[in-house]
Amino acid sequence: MYNTHFGFVELPFSIVPNPRFLYLSQRHKEAIYHLQAGLGDGGGFAMLTGEVGTGKTTVSKAMLKALDASTQAGCILNPTFSNVELLEAICDEFSLEYGESATLKQLTTTIKQFLLESYAQGKQTLLLIDEAQHLSAEVLEQLRLLTNLETEQRKLLKVLLIGQPELQQKLQMPQLRQLAQRVTGRYHLLPLDVDETAKYIRFRLQLAGGDSELFSTKALKLIAQETQGIPRLINLVCDAALKQAYQRGEAAPSNPSVEWACEEVMSFQANYYAPQAKIRTKSFGHHWMQALLCTAAGIVLAWGSWLYAEPSLPESFRHYVQASIEQQYPKKPNRIEQELVYPSALNSLILKGNTEQAAPLEHALSELYKVWGYRASVVDKMCVDNPQSLFHCQNFSGPFEQVLAANLPVVLNVTIEDKPYYAILYKANQERVELLIDGQRVGFERHWLDEIWSGEYYLIWQKLWPQALKPGMSGHAVASLDYQLSHLLELPMSNTEHYGEALTHKVSLFQHWQGLEVDGIAGQRTLQRLELLSQDQAPHLMLGEEE
Repeated sequence: MYNTHFGFVELPFSIVPNPRFLYLSQRHKEAIYHLQAGLGDGGGFAMLTGEVGTGKTTVSKAMLKALDASTQAGCILNPTFSNVELLEAICDEFSLEYGESATLKQLTTTIKQFLLESYAQGKQTLLLIDEAQHLSAEVLEQLRLLTNLETEQRKLLKVLLIGQPELQQKLQMPQLRQLAQRVTGRYHLLPLDVDETAKYIRFRLQLAGGDSELFSTKALKLIAQETQGIPRLINLVCDAALKQAYQRGEAAPSNPSVEWACEEVMSFQANYYAPQAKIRTKSFGHHWMQALLCTAAGIVLAWGSWLYAEPSLPESFRHYVQASIEQQYPKKPNRIEQELVYPSALNSLILKGNTEQAAPLEHALSELYKVWGYRASVVDKMCVDNPQSLFHCQNFSGPFEQVLAANLPVVLNVTIEDKPYYAILYKANQERVELLIDGQRVGFERHWLDEIWSGEYYLIWQKLWPQALKPGMSGHAVASLDYQLSHLLELPMSNTEHYGEALTHKVSLFQHWQGLEVDGIAGQRTLQRLELLSQDQAPHLMLGEEE
């Protein structure tokens, strides 16, 4: 409809997968690297998780495309199988013949014979299962049994499980602990950040034959914020914005057209994606007067609640906040603003100091897990030691520089009028911080944080090793330890899964570097420090220039 108008040779934002529009962000490249390492020699299972629309299929297609002739791959999509049906589906993928009423044993024998023949021919077999969160525990256990066939060097069948975050929680079930221990490569795919979203949009515009700068910088930031960096939602919003701009005869999508598209698309999304409601007035549409009146009433009520309530913060901080609001949202009575968003999240932080009960820690931790793209369980939100959890959660106390050094978002314990409140420190540097409050980002100068924060915070990070590792041990966990240490210390990797003299030396070097007790044993303190330095797929805290 709008291709000719904007000079496209094909639709740039179709949600139908098109190999030509394969865009690999840094996150997607990291995912491929981690999964390929996990499926290397000795590995049997790898797992890729992420929310709907984050690009899991993109990663899997890129991995399949990169396979050489020595690997044969089969793909099973949206499985809801019984044990027998799963084995039948595997046989179908690799064109293996089986009887109409073949038993579980007969199908297993057929598949194992195929794997042995493939190995004899020098071929590796990879099975990719999409939407794996739908697999039952019984079927997942059947998959594990299939991977038992191995040589001294490698598994004859390697499996890549792709699914939504529920798959992570499913593998924490006690009956699947053996399978969970065999997952040698894990990656949770996070949404695109602001800079990556802009690159993604420009890439698709240019590939479709159009102007890569068609969307303004402000429009790109708005799209990134409203879609939360979910590629599928980005496509829907950009397509809607182009249609709206075409109908209005615009040479390029205006900010009002982009704003309309964001509201049109995101209003139909689940609460997990939908951004917090904002008060806006618009310079178009027949509802602009109603929106203006609602905005004015909301601001009057908000200011009234703030100015006449008992002061809940130091007076200097209150004056700073008021000045900041006036600077960011100046009064312009002679024109209708295209967008007027009152920073109610910051106001709510101040007002909550006067409430009887502050927001519970469990709620703040749940929101922090969401920043990681993970849906926390009840136990996760309690921040207690849980061997079944995929994350560590720990309470710390220290200076602001300590938080910056970890470079991970944290929950801050702030105090307002002697009452505790919890807020997520989402982005930060030495000069500026951004808090995430009720789904909204609120930024101000860093020194004002000292007025309400005493130094206590809660940090979560992904587990890489479930238990301490010592010389003499062998297995996938040892190989993973060698990989991470070799990467950090810039040393060559070992060609063994045995914890020998070479790995002991690397552990000792790492302990010396980090100021830990040097004993060559990867104990709890050593592993936790190494984990914190190896969170490659984590959301980073440091506030970059693009923010």
